[in-house]
Amino acid sequence: MAISPILSTPKQPKIKYPETDGKPMAENTKQFRWIVTVKEGLEAVFAADPNVFIAGDLLWYPVEGHPEIRVAPDALVAFGRPKGDRGSYLQWEEANLPPQVVFEILSPGNTVAEMTRKYRFYDQHGVEEYYLYDPDTGELSGWQRRGGRLEEIAEMAGWASPRLGVRFAIEDLELALYRPDGERFQTYLELVEARDRARQQAEQARQQAEQAEARTQRLAEQLRALGVEPDLH
Repeated sequence: MAISPILSTPKQPKIKYPETDGKPMAENTKQFRWIVTVKEGLEAVFAADPNVFIAGDLLWYPVEGHPEIRVAPDALVAFGRPKGDRGSYLQWEEANLPPQVVFEILSPGNTVAEMTRKYRFYDQHGVEEYYLYDPDTGELSGWQRRGGRLEEIAEMAGWASPRLGVRFAIEDLELALYRPDGERFQTYLELVEARDRARQQAEQARQQAEQAEARTQRLAEQLRALGVEPDLH
């Protein structure tokens, strides 16, 4: 009796999801500064919440099996996802939650066609809030999901993000972002300068306290020399 050979099913090649698209994060220093300021400012807002994931220039793959469907927002916020390092945001491994909020910072190399594709991507794949800022012109735009679609926010000046609690303003023709506690987002340099000022003020206060104590002790010694016991309380 002839025995038929057992045919093994060929293994399907594992799909790769690249962790880089080969493009630089920013085209110039101004764009880079704003990307970092927005991303790190958001990190500060949600520092105490372990289930808010924030990233900058991270590739987001919304559909398993389709590595060609991807985008890398300049900043993204995913509520309900734990903090931690990732090579990319594979949505099917993130409880199928899309980032709810994304930011884009325009550079001179961005084209209308490119930004239109990004808007359509965010609209199709479930983003709730999308913010676009051009640091060269000071122009700020925003979209919020209503009725299943991203619709443009009529007035961004003074707008407060429902998801982030962050308020948007235009001051001196430049974007200003305010945390829920009213503090403005700051660049790293501004944070360092503020820290240094606080240290200087603390040092000055310490020196003034020491000088005041020394004056009190000298006065007490003078009074004792006159036979008067000072009341130092």
